[in-house]
Amino acid sequence: MTIDWRHTIEQELGILSVAGYLGPDAVRRFTGAIGWVVARGSGPVVLDLTELRGWSAEGQLAITEAARRLAGSGRGLELAAIPADGSLVPTADCPDIPVHCDLDAALAAHGRGPVPEGQQEWRTDGWPA
Repeated sequence: MTIDWRHTIEQELGILSVAGYLGPDAVRRFTGAIGWVVARGSGPVVLDLTELRGWSAEGQLAITEAARRLAGSGRGLELAAIPADGSLVPTADCPDIPVHCDLDAALAAHGRGPVPEGQQEWRTDGWPA
């Protein structure tokens, strides 16, 4: 099982939404999505996990590695709507990863409302309608 993703840019705030299960089979695709985000933005990134059904230990490690990669580019990673089956436990050398209860709360923390339609967006073909 793999994941699908959608990346939206809203005034220098990147939003990477992920759907599916972030397990060992999906880590490579997730890492590719992070590469896409790094190449197409300059501000902080909110990882929206609203449509994520769950994650494995490998998936959680991929998220902490994404935080490191973004920090290396001078950008931060924040999480919105983490799966109910556990919390992310980053390693000691991982940058701080703020966690928000949902995407609206993450956007509000940046002084923004809901993402308007028509924003610049990239996504996988399987992104849920």
